[in-house]
Amino acid sequence: MELPHRPRRLRRDGVRDLVSETTLTPADLVAPVFVDATADERTPIPSMPGQERVPLADAVDRTREILDTGVEAIVLFGIPASKDDTGSRAYADDGIVQEATRRITSETDAYVITDVCLCEYTSHGHCGVVEADADTDPTLTVKNHETLSLLAETAVSHAEAGAEMIAPSAMTDGMVDAIRTALDDAGFSDVPIMSYAAKYESAFYGPFRDAADGAPSFGDRRHYQMDPANRREASREVALDVEQGADVLMVKPALPYLDVVSDVRREFDRPVAAYNVSGEYAMLHAAAEKGWLDLESVAHESLLSIKRAGADLIITYFAEDVAETL
Repeated sequence: MELPHRPRRLRRDGVRDLVSETTLTPADLVAPVFVDATADERTPIPSMPGQERVPLADAVDRTREILDTGVEAIVLFGIPASKDDTGSRAYADDGIVQEATRRITSETDAYVITDVCLCEYTSHGHCGVVEADADTDPTLTVKNHETLSLLAETAVSHAEAGAEMIAPSAMTDGMVDAIRTALDDAGFSDVPIMSYAAKYESAFYGPFRDAADGAPSFGDRRHYQMDPANRREASREVALDVEQGADVLMVKPALPYLDVVSDVRREFDRPVAAYNVSGEYAMLHAAAEKGWLDLESVAHESLLSIKRAGADLIITYFAEDVAETL
């Protein structure tokens, strides 16, 4: 049999790695860190094996553990000591993320990204100021413009504390413009924005809400997060953030939305981020615990697929474990 084209020639040991199209390195990964103002010791997150909330006193040590694996960047999430209707602890000068940022940036070389949203800080668990009677009327939702000023104030407080990148995740119309303007006016024109530009209203967020104590106490987030059925809409959402000055464009979740990651990579000349979310992490752990999958292999393959789809950086709870194997 005469076959002039034999792809298997390039799959042999020695040449296989030379022609590999996609490379994953620890520098591609960002590790989430949950800092808990209510905790005195590290607390495991039951739905996310291997992940934990850490008290403020352990924030630096936790960051150093991540850096030791070769991962260079973290994204900070905070669990505040108290909550209210407007999430005031999100933008407090002595808030948990602000305090953790000061300590981590002064004592480590980690690149610190801070999540900017109000859901962990509001008593109702929504991502902004809610309309009156929203708890009883399912047609009501978050007030867009009233929320923008609070997101901007939060972003500036993070930058003042030393945050090196701001990552707004509220899916509030105009949030990138409001934050960019506020940062520039406060003298932080060099602080980039990584916008959650295409964030879907996904069922894969369940374990994160357990981790960050940010589940809504009523209703859901379908009025401000994207419909999972929509692909073309993502391009419109991302284009708006580009116009408003976003420096990095994020798609969340990652694995169920690789088509969107690919679209953003092809259509926009900006670095692309993807969030390998808590549900994606938890389901692989659950299958591995059953003995159905090899965790190390599927974790690596999952992140490789996200990189192959077009992501330049990946936020993932697998960051440390995968980095140590690369």
